[in-house]
Amino acid sequence: MALVLVTGASSGFGLATARTFAEAGHAVAIGARREERLARLAEELRSLGAPSVFARALDVTDRKSIDFFRDELADAIGVPDTLVNNAGLARGTERVADAEGIAWREMIETNLLGSLWMTRSFLPAMLERGSGHVIYVGSVAGHKGYAGGSVYCATKAGILRICEALRLETLGRGIRVTTVDPGAAETEFSIVRFSGDEAAAEKVYDGYEPLHAQDVADCVYFAATRPPHVNIDEIKVMPTAQADPWHVARTTEPS
Repeated sequence: MALVLVTGASSGFGLATARTFAEAGHAVAIGARREERLARLAEELRSLGAPSVFARALDVTDRKSIDFFRDELADAIGVPDTLVNNAGLARGTERVADAEGIAWREMIETNLLGSLWMTRSFLPAMLERGSGHVIYVGSVAGHKGYAGGSVYCATKAGILRICEALRLETLGRGIRVTTVDPGAAETEFSIVRFSGDEAAAEKVYDGYEPLHAQDVADCVYFAATRPPHVNIDEIKVMPTAQADPWHVARTTEPS
């Protein structure tokens, strides 16, 4: 049994990942900003088989929130064996020439700085223990940019470089580092991107089957459950109908 911490656990990849580890009998710690969802999820995880569940509000853009979460978790259960840095978002489709910059800051503070500070908060204890696994949920957008996604793509590309550096910084000290980079996936991601416009979000997936949250959770679980001497550096996973962020084979064009 391991203790797995999942950020952004109230929906999407984070929710599916927490469920997957609970069903496999692992202790699970979950954090997100939507506390009412966390409370319901905590009960569900216990019913699925998690021997211990820790659920607290967590805003990865707020260092005080991170520190409080870390300290409470340490007192309640201990240091996580696996940290899944899942919390993140894309906001809008602004092109650089037209952008106001508000969404830029939100994405940088959540996707990049939030993941960094979460890692900074838990990595020292993992190093002291001599074991641990840091998993980042990235994106194929970190591998190839696209119009209207400059800053989102930049944050996910940044995660790739952070992972490379972390592998070198922790080499020989029992730490594993992984990035799981999904392509198009039907979660609340597009609803957030389009600021709640569900019709616009649904058009993104017209004419093909995208990834589902469980597909990504399966990748995270696979990486986390390899033997300690095995590190899965990177998993890049896309729908069969997708070749890169721009090229998707649709049976029909978006309406």
